[in-house]
Amino acid sequence: MSTNRFVRVIETLCLHEVKYIVVGGVAAVLQRVPINTIDFDIVHDREEENVQRLMAALAVLGATYRDESHCLGPTQADLLSAQCHPLRTGRLDLDLMGTLGEHLDYADLLPDTDKIEVAGYVLDVLKLEKLIEIKRKLTRPKDRFMLIHLEATLEERERMRD
Repeated sequence: MSTNRFVRVIETLCLHEVKYIVVGGVAAVLQRVPINTIDFDIVHDREEENVQRLMAALAVLGATYRDESHCLGPTQADLLSAQCHPLRTGRLDLDLMGTLGEHLDYADLLPDTDKIEVAGYVLDVLKLEKLIEIKRKLTRPKDRFMLIHLEATLEERERMRD
């Protein structure tokens, strides 16, 4: 098992065959957007068997809600919902989302992903264009700041193609 906190989560999810899409800052970094991120955001498939595999992976990771003083983790019913679950796995914050943006779930987002290899694992990563589309509808300062970097990276990528 890797000592890198991001790779440890990726390994665990992949070894448990969890279906998920990498979104947020890590998706941006994997597409060479020059930003830093301190958490790992994913949209998971809420199909019951996948949620069971996700529950097993979270148990291995020791994942608990960040705001819970009792060190509680999500239940299967929690993960079947569309809600965001802000978890902590040791030294890494992990945000599990049933949907993203305007209620887009795993199946909705999957066509807008690229396959990217990380530490020997092939991940579904939300495309830069879709990240931009979603971020444009958000108003938090951190989202607006990231949007500037996402758009600049996409413009540079397109210039290099020409």
